[in-house]
Amino acid sequence: MCASVISEPSVQGLEKLPFKPEGYNFWTWRNHKIHYVVQGEGRPIVLIHGFGASAFHWRYNIPKLAKTFKVYAIDLLGFGWSEKAIIDYNASVWRDQVADFLNEIVKDQAILVGNSLGGLTALITAADCPEFVSGVAILNSAGQFRNPEEQSKSVVEETAIQRIIINPLKNLVQRVVLTFAFWQAKQPSRVQSVLRNVYPDSTNVDDYLIESIIRPTGDPNAGEVYYRLITQFMFSPSNVTLNDILEKLSCPLLLLWGDLDPWVGPSKAEKIKEMYPNSSLVHLQAGHCPHDEVPDLVNEALLNWAVPLSSPISSKAI
Repeated sequence: MCASVISEPSVQGLEKLPFKPEGYNFWTWRNHKIHYVVQGEGRPIVLIHGFGASAFHWRYNIPKLAKTFKVYAIDLLGFGWSEKAIIDYNASVWRDQVADFLNEIVKDQAILVGNSLGGLTALITAADCPEFVSGVAILNSAGQFRNPEEQSKSVVEETAIQRIIINPLKNLVQRVVLTFAFWQAKQPSRVQSVLRNVYPDSTNVDDYLIESIIRPTGDPNAGEVYYRLITQFMFSPSNVTLNDILEKLSCPLLLLWGDLDPWVGPSKAEKIKEMYPNSSLVHLQAGHCPHDEVPDLVNEALLNWAVPLSSPISSKAI
């Protein structure tokens, strides 16, 4: 399928999901409280946020998409208004959460849409649980490609000195550094600075967005969850690669890519498209979060792709 480019400026004044400090709806999953938003009627679409965000990050997408679809936006465990559970986090936790959400709440085959970490979660869920998913759209997705050099490295046996002295010391240093990093990361000025870096057009970097990111950090467990997430994903990367996922994926894939992203450039999207022929690629003049920076363009591209995909002929209930 061909790639296309959308570069027109975002339309202002779009309908926006009202911010609710108390959240919208809650579901109990494995004894943990999970937050989600649901609006509209029709075939289901499930929106999955990125690292540090929440369902509120889809504020400009939910109202528009809900005019055609039944739209769900879920907070992944450990993020947003969902419980800050003290567990060992990895990609399979969120895959299982989304799969069970589809089975227990959505109760129909759905299109998954994810940004960054949410994009990786959507891909893994679709690859491992294809019966729940009719299509996937990813926006500047997380995930790494297979590294042949890493595969060829032999496993080095841990020595007693490493186990007894070096590793505990390393963990202590990591905890001290990350405790300070978490304190800094939840300061409004710091959040605004990071957002302005990944939103080339910072028009939508406003109080609503900043509050939706900062409020969850007030949870008593937020600091510990932050530590566990960072140590897991920075120092213990997943063995699951995009190569593995794409080899198993069987549904249509849409790539909506902010080409101005300072973290995940367009070459990654081009490589995914090359590896997975049943895909379409739309280039956007935006940063890491195109759904919030240029929501009108993302909404249009999503609807153009999803409406034919969600017709009764091409979809089936679980």
